Amino acid sequence: MSQVGKVLSLYISTKEYTDPIEKREIAVDSKGIIGDKHYDTDIQRSVLITSIESYVLANAHQIKMAHSSLGDNLLIDYNPYTLPIGSKLKIGDTVLEISQNCTLCNHLSNIDKKLPKLLKNDRGVFAKVVQAGSIKVDDSIYLLN
Repeated sequence: MSQVGKVLSLYISTKEYTDPIEKREIAVDSKGIIGDKHYDTDIQRSVLITSIESYVLANAHQIKMAHSSLGDNLLIDYNPYTLPIGSKLKIGDTVLEISQNCTLCNHLSNIDKKLPKLLKNDRGVFAKVVQAGSIKVDDSIYLLN
């Protein structure tokens, strides 16, 4: 088990607020992120993990956007985009399994028309929860397989 990075920030989305809410800690179980509006909707897409590199790439192309603009739940300092489906990450006392690459959403064009093409392969990955627990800002990330 090798450490590959750490959690930079955490976000949840709720039905009450249009903007994501930044958290210091989130709890996850087999249905997703507890308290998130997408909880218990699609376990294959329970958690959206985004690398800080996506924001750096956008910034390098003069696209300014706040962290969480890509819909991320976990913003990390490691790039998971090339990991094969089925790869497992241990974060805090949880285990997440990469289930699919994140698809591009129309709302990215609202930020900047260049953004969907720019982040075609660099938007994020979805993960499902294999082991429930909590994830905190600054938690280490370990690649299990």
